[in-house]
Amino acid sequence: MAYYFNEPSHTFGEYLLVPGYSSTDCIPQNVSLKTPLVKFKKGEESSLSLNIPLVSAIMQSVSDDNMAVALAKEGGVSFIYGSQSIENEAAMVAKVKNYKSGFVTSDSNVKPDSTLAEIVDLKEKTGHSSVAVTEDGTPNGKLLGIVTSRDYRITRMDMSTKVSEFMTPFNELIYADANITLKEANNIIWDNKLNMLPLVDRDQKLKYMVFRKDYSANKENSSELIDSQKRYVVGAGINTRDYAERVPALINAGADVLCIDSSEGFSEWQKITIQYIHKNFGEHIKVGAGNVVDRDGFLFLAEAGADFVKVGIGGGSICITREQKGIGRGQATSLIDVVKARDEYFEKTGVYIPVCSDGGIVHDYHITLALAMGADFVMLGRYFSRFDESPTNKVNINGSYMKEYWGEGSNRARNWQRYDLGGDKKLSFEEGVDSYVPYAGSLKDNVTISLNKVKSTMCNCGALTIPELQKNAKMTLVSSTSIVEGSSHDVMLKDNTYNTQQ
Repeated sequence: MAYYFNEPSHTFGEYLLVPGYSSTDCIPQNVSLKTPLVKFKKGEESSLSLNIPLVSAIMQSVSDDNMAVALAKEGGVSFIYGSQSIENEAAMVAKVKNYKSGFVTSDSNVKPDSTLAEIVDLKEKTGHSSVAVTEDGTPNGKLLGIVTSRDYRITRMDMSTKVSEFMTPFNELIYADANITLKEANNIIWDNKLNMLPLVDRDQKLKYMVFRKDYSANKENSSELIDSQKRYVVGAGINTRDYAERVPALINAGADVLCIDSSEGFSEWQKITIQYIHKNFGEHIKVGAGNVVDRDGFLFLAEAGADFVKVGIGGGSICITREQKGIGRGQATSLIDVVKARDEYFEKTGVYIPVCSDGGIVHDYHITLALAMGADFVMLGRYFSRFDESPTNKVNINGSYMKEYWGEGSNRARNWQRYDLGGDKKLSFEEGVDSYVPYAGSLKDNVTISLNKVKSTMCNCGALTIPELQKNAKMTLVSSTSIVEGSSHDVMLKDNTYNTQQ
């Protein structure tokens, strides 16, 4: 007969942390949020760790190269979505790896016969005042000149004026060979009082731009997550269909870690994919797997060689797997069960496999709860989709700014590789919705607020590190009445609104 669990499954909103003793040293400034990303052996350190316990979801509406750069600056990792062509995903990974090194691929490019009106429109779209003029208008075309805000005056020039008439031509530019080092490029910038230095190859084709502002910005991001070559760390999503072609391209592009993107990870397909990667590319290529919701699923992926395991089915805000298929489990109960199995596996084998809690985060404090329950880091979709850096459109809905947000299981995503168990390259039915989320501004501002809450709560629990929180945290289930009591009640708010951080 079927197996029945003895208790209902619970989600984060049904738990609260009980305060513990806090010493005078337990203040937010002293809290470390460093946490392992991939597995390691007892007595050793993880070869890849996060400076903050946040990663962005493998979703079209969340994780592209812009999100990856922004999150790496704060100390986390983005997993660039894999539901796109292999070439496009690899190009996004390469952009992230090149960005930190200071060699930025130009995203503002025009032809010489473009007009001033197009320059103005492009500046409005990208926010960048330096525009490359290339022969074919592409980022790597032959460089003919540069346009900056100093080259034109909107009030004094006809908007139909051709770019070739007011650009700074190539023969008047200070430029450098694309093979120079970042240090050499920065020296040229400082010696010549430049804001930007174009780098070209022997055929005069534009390869990269190096900006003065990036030098200063790099000094400000003290928690940034970088590799041994001081490039931003970036992850990439893969599937169990075209991994033989996709994985080599992503590795060549510089991906630091891979993750199988699937709605259900307790599958032979995941085992085959993981073992193929490790056999053909070595154990140093790290690959996460999932998603699972119980100890059996975790142990299966652990034995298959997963470098971290994602937990959660049906808990995402745009996920409708539970109502469509009747499959899933409350996120808190899933996490507690998997973490227990993870700890037992560590005691038995001496191998620690980090656990990622994926889904179910509604409020900032749920992040702290997930960490206290044993998650090493959390994967967030809706949270990051609200920010300027997400790849979706910002739209005005009834006077309020919103961002588009859709699930990988929606028809819009057309991500059949993630769900399909058969042969047709299409979704049999949807497991995700197409939606809007309230626009929230910049990633940096919001992540800072969220993590300040996490640090403050950790101090209330007497913990200065995530392992201390996992060891010392005390949690209690709360009643439905207590949940109501936990927010403002029996009052009329002056602005007649209810403010939710997420």
